[in-house]
Amino acid sequence: MTQRSAKLTLAVLVLVCTLPVAASYFAYYVWQPQGQVNYGELIPPAPLPDAVLPGVSGQPPFEREALDGRWTLVYAGSGACGADCERALYAARQSRLAQGKEMTRVERLWLVTDDVDPPAALLGRYEGLRVARAGSPWLVRFPGATQGVHMFLVDPLGNVMMRFPVPTDIKRVIKDLERLLKYSGLGRG
Repeated sequence: MTQRSAKLTLAVLVLVCTLPVAASYFAYYVWQPQGQVNYGELIPPAPLPDAVLPGVSGQPPFEREALDGRWTLVYAGSGACGADCERALYAARQSRLAQGKEMTRVERLWLVTDDVDPPAALLGRYEGLRVARAGSPWLVRFPGATQGVHMFLVDPLGNVMMRFPVPTDIKRVIKDLERLLKYSGLGRG
């Protein structure tokens, strides 16, 4: 073996031994993979206040305790309900229906942020949708709610914990809900 080939062998041996250490250092301290599988954005949990909200369009007053034990998709926006609002209400309904036998663990709530009453025809299309008029003590718990650009998810303990963009990708909301219902015992009767 020549001196040149001995140096080459030594260099390869050093490289083979140090490469895994260097790669692990890089992977741990430098490269931060995006291991996120959820579509919705996780937000710091904010408990909903116990205030009773006035009902809208003939619905009875709404108490927060009505949501206890259920995952709740919440949309907050004007009672006039434009195109984005209708898409959000549709997404909430379809996301709930897609859960099959687990759909009883999911509730829907529309928080009306102004003095406009929603059209009766619209409410007729979304049977089972709870509607209440919300003031600032409630709306402050929903970041960005007054702009009507998000749909929110409230856990069975009454904490706002996730938000989805509006308009939303219904299939991805369904997937997030499926995952939550599968891995969480909360809301099981």
